[in-house]
Amino acid sequence: MIAAADEFILFDHTQYTKNDWRNRNKIKTPKGTEWITIPVVTTGRFGQRVCDVETVPSSQWATKHWKTIEQHYRRAPFFEEYFEQIQEAYLGLQESNLSQINYQLIKLICDILGIGTQISWSMDYVLAEGKTELLVSLCQAAGADHYLSGPSAQSYIMPELFAEAGIAIEYMDYSGYPEYPQLYTGFEHGVTVLDLMFNVGPEASRYMKYVHR
Repeated sequence: MIAAADEFILFDHTQYTKNDWRNRNKIKTPKGTEWITIPVVTTGRFGQRVCDVETVPSSQWATKHWKTIEQHYRRAPFFEEYFEQIQEAYLGLQESNLSQINYQLIKLICDILGIGTQISWSMDYVLAEGKTELLVSLCQAAGADHYLSGPSAQSYIMPELFAEAGIAIEYMDYSGYPEYPQLYTGFEHGVTVLDLMFNVGPEASRYMKYVHR
């Protein structure tokens, strides 16, 4: 999705939701998929924003993550090619803010994959109230005439508001990605992009599905 856009805006001013993808991802192991999770401090109050979420102090999650990743991927064909970059990024993280951690890791992956899309923050813009109105105002503020959305947003987006603003809307389709060689038995689609990189290396872009406009 990032590679398909001219500008990718991190939606960090909205409500944080538990058990989501913001603080965890899946890796592949001999026993199937396994979650790796960044432990975070949540206030329990309604409306806590993503940008306000902090990691659990002294949790050493980055060291634990890296050890788990290395354990399960060190035999992958291209692990050594990316080993130093990924390890240095993980173990060098000094941030405690979840949004900043995600930003740094996303930027690292984009740089390795040659994705030059501009990445910005929703808080950089003045936004309207209302779910669809907010998205339309965000597109207008960014000078966009085309909005690429995740598929789940179809349940609440009002496309007529985009049409009135002269903005085309398109939904990302996550089906039909080609399979690639993986470690261990079977193939798993819903895993971290590190799995793709460690297994196919410079050929990773061949397995990424771009949106053609």
